Amino acid sequence: MSALSVDLPWPSHTLHPNARVHWARKAKATKAAKLAAGIAARKAQVSRIDAEALKVTAIFSPPDNRVRDIDGMLSSIKAYLDGISAVVGIDDSKFNIELCRGLPVKGGNVRLILEAL
Repeated sequence: MSALSVDLPWPSHTLHPNARVHWARKAKATKAAKLAAGIAARKAQVSRIDAEALKVTAIFSPPDNRVRDIDGMLSSIKAYLDGISAVVGIDDSKFNIELCRGLPVKGGNVRLILEAL
């Protein structure tokens, strides 16, 4: 299997672990992000992957030049990873994740590159 790429919008601030939001608002944002990731994966022609594990390279291209910590960015895309997991049929506990910083782009972007292991 060659690498597959899924482009997703910059995650909602509501999903950041340091955001202090009502649990219902966070649950709504989480559900929306998981659904968006599943739809984006299907549009990118990602389907079930027959593999033991998955290498996921996450390239974060922020919407501006503000300083962001990489662990906060990873935590913000947990719902995206859950959505991808549902599409490929591999539990996200079997994801080997590599994190990269991209250049800022208008609106922000997260690109997930998927490779079977």
